[in-house]
Amino acid sequence: MEALKARFGENCSTAQVIREQHGRDESAFTTVPPPAAVVFAECTQDVQDAVKLCAQHRVPVIPFGVGSSLEGHLLAVQGGISIDLTRMNKVLAVNPEDLTVTVQPGVTRKQLNEDIKSTGLFFPIDPGADATLGGMSATRASGTNAVRYGTMRENVLALEVVTASGEVIRTGTRAKKSSAGYDLTRLMVGSEGTLGVLTEITLRIYPLPEAISAAICSFPSIADAVHTVIETIQLGVPIARVELIDHHTVRMVNAYAKLGLREEPMLLMEFHGSPAGVKEQAETVQELASNHGGQSFEWATTPEERTRLWTARHNAYFAAIQSRPGCRAISTDTCVPISRLADCLLESVDEVNASGLPYFLVGHVGDGNFHFGYLIDPDNAQEFATAETLNQQLVARALRLGGTCSGEHGIGLHKMDFLVREAGDGAVAMMRTIKHALDPHNIMNPGKIFSW
Repeated sequence: MEALKARFGENCSTAQVIREQHGRDESAFTTVPPPAAVVFAECTQDVQDAVKLCAQHRVPVIPFGVGSSLEGHLLAVQGGISIDLTRMNKVLAVNPEDLTVTVQPGVTRKQLNEDIKSTGLFFPIDPGADATLGGMSATRASGTNAVRYGTMRENVLALEVVTASGEVIRTGTRAKKSSAGYDLTRLMVGSEGTLGVLTEITLRIYPLPEAISAAICSFPSIADAVHTVIETIQLGVPIARVELIDHHTVRMVNAYAKLGLREEPMLLMEFHGSPAGVKEQAETVQELASNHGGQSFEWATTPEERTRLWTARHNAYFAAIQSRPGCRAISTDTCVPISRLADCLLESVDEVNASGLPYFLVGHVGDGNFHFGYLIDPDNAQEFATAETLNQQLVARALRLGGTCSGEHGIGLHKMDFLVREAGDGAVAMMRTIKHALDPHNIMNPGKIFSW
């Protein structure tokens, strides 16, 4: 602490309120003590110096963005120092002719799109929260646009990383492809701060579509909505977004945002391309939806209308939390092959309905990814146990159907056992070998992804 104070002065805080702010996220873990101190980094050199001091004293290092993670990624389960990267928030270089941009890790996705909108380009990855691009890279985030534009895995080209020894390395280049050695960029993307601290990120960006059209459509059942999505994807319709929200969630959003939507299962869709292409895509999907009882189509082409329609999806989490004051949401995150989506989702709906636990359901169903949010009283041990049982049953079902325990949230604290079940002992042992080699003293966000 003396060394940190000497190096960082007022940028190293031990104030209780600051430590508590950096010792919690949006997960249901509420009893983990906060970090011992918070260092506010303003440049790569600050991160490097902080990590070197922590390495010298064998003190854990926990990178921090905006705290929107859902699986306990940033909790100080073994004590240590939180390195807050939000002041490293500069867009360093925009290369519109190459469709790339380089940013510091504290830049948020909304900030980036605001900064580059004059170029006619945009960054499409949208996990819902206005997360930092460092955190999104570290957790391999995706979100509503992934069905067309992919996830952070496909859109991070290069990184600057401070390793556990305090060394600064660069991985990748601005080139679109490379066959040069191990793919260290992909190794770091999704490592959740356990292998290093990301201090610079080079990303793909995309031309703003010539035409964008959004629509909502209500269905008599979740099954009808899901089968519409499956047929849309299997036909190869290049839909940009397709999101499912169930009738519980529509009701919560109506109460929260005063929207007046039909309280039935709903798909929210968005089409990108030329005016003729968008029209053709929309007509195809509308015909498919009609075959499954879809009704009350509402189309929007202006930015203001699209924003109003997408409000329902982006407010879902906050609307659900407000629907039961004082509750915490245990959020699930599985992903299955699109052909098995209906089986996995419908069985899971029956299961949670039978439990009696209040919940909300949203899904990036175009790529087979969906989320239940179990709304529990954090002081009610029985409700917590019920939610955990439902989560375990859901993950087991997804794995049985060829899916994964996490499509986008990451492993953190909550899914360590699930990772072993999915990947197997051999693969997890290989991950541990990599961790031991790159972080021999286990100071980089210890206790996450797998046990030491």
